[in-house]
Amino acid sequence: QVQLVESGGGLVQPGGSLRLSCAPSGRAFSAYAMGWFRQAPGKEREFVAQVSRGEGNTWYADSVKGRFTISRGSAQNTVYLQMSSLKSEDTAVYFCAAARWEFCADYGCYDTNKYTGWGQGTQVTVSS
Repeated sequence: QVQLVESGGGLVQPGGSLRLSCAPSGRAFSAYAMGWFRQAPGKEREFVAQVSRGEGNTWYADSVKGRFTISRGSAQNTVYLQMSSLKSEDTAVYFCAAARWEFCADYGCYDTNKYTGWGQGTQVTVSS
């Protein structure tokens, strides 16, 4: 079964930066894209960023464009999320997941139902 593990969360002041990491746990698998999502208390899980395999095309939610950068690691299905200029509204549990639909290699996949391998998430708290 596909399983991913997130790390790198923590408490940071507004305007600060954090780098999240995501790596597979268990057997290797092939994903057409990797994505980051977040879920704040009382809210639905929302799309943050996506990077495709191959060309490495990226997509971002409007709320994080220009502040967050998604990138792939050298190991298969390893992905990072560099977050800068953090705001209090970025506070959430952040999850990574793997897109198993070929469509996601060329287009943005913004729905959670197109992803698998959800981990436990990593908490990001932006507060002074």
